[in-house]
Amino acid sequence: MNATLTLALIILFSLLELAILGGVLFFYLRLRRSEALLNALQGNQESLLARIEMNARLEREIVATFAQRQAELRNLDEKLEERAQELRRLLEQAEGIRRSPQFLREIILNGRRKGLSTRQIARNAGLSVDEVELILAQNTEA
Repeated sequence: MNATLTLALIILFSLLELAILGGVLFFYLRLRRSEALLNALQGNQESLLARIEMNARLEREIVATFAQRQAELRNLDEKLEERAQELRRLLEQAEGIRRSPQFLREIILNGRRKGLSTRQIARNAGLSVDEVELILAQNTEA
């Protein structure tokens, strides 16, 4: 009995060792698969971090460019406003000159020299026909 018991115990321990060896092999393969998956995740994480860094750099460049363009736009707006004020001043000055009696007299006399009718001269000068006739009459007296 001793021999069969020993043989049974040896077979039992061998089966137990094979089961343990199978379990170790199973866990080793799962560990390798988990390690490969972890490496893939780390690669993806590094790729994601690189893309985030690139996006942050691009965002900084866009913000800097935007700020620069805003400053340029403010500068252009100031220049445009200065030009608009200068043009308003020139228009007021031109309107003052256009409405001056001497300038109106010159328009009327030039119109007469060109052979325009009194009505055409009045329309060009923005005056009434009576005002044009009065100025022409004053000029012929002088």
